[in-house]
Amino acid sequence: MRRLTYYIAATLDGYIAGPGGEYDFFPFEGGVREAILAEYPETMPAHARGPLGVADAPNRHFDTVLMGRGTYEPGLQFGVDSPYPHLRQYVVSSTLAKAGPGVDVVAEDPVGLVRSLKQEAGLGIWLAGGGKLAGALREEIDVLIIKRSPIVLGSGIPLFDGPFAPTGFTETVSHSFAEGVVISTFTRTTPGVSVRPTAH
Repeated sequence: MRRLTYYIAATLDGYIAGPGGEYDFFPFEGGVREAILAEYPETMPAHARGPLGVADAPNRHFDTVLMGRGTYEPGLQFGVDSPYPHLRQYVVSSTLAKAGPGVDVVAEDPVGLVRSLKQEAGLGIWLAGGGKLAGALREEIDVLIIKRSPIVLGSGIPLFDGPFAPTGFTETVSHSFAEGVVISTFTRTTPGVSVRPTAH
């Protein structure tokens, strides 16, 4: 069975973007850049793959990407309506009427979509954002890969935007970089089971 991986950059206080969707403050240089391009080249959008030297790089971990409207729409102002043509692309939105070529819009039931995709053969499924979609899919997320930057925003779009439901994950791998970024991988403690809150 394929796994759903939430692979995302986040700040120390748990935001994946600013209040207006800003994200250009996340470091992407030096060792961080080299590591990401080597391990996750398929997460680079098509218009950047050539300049970054990964135009012909094969998909290593994912062959499918899911994103919310807030993650998909910023590229439209630059004429990018199919950001990941090397992947199967899904935008989960009840308000987006249509998307670019090769991009399927799913208006409802993202959980059903993920469960169906997991049953298919292939590489993993990448959840690219945003926080509301991650909140809706929390019980389906098998792996978290968080690129944590030494930045505090104070407000913005949270890593998860959903109801209170403590869910356990175990850190399996962590790499620190000179730029201050830490890339950590977490796996679900018990697939499909939430951790009950306890009194302190």
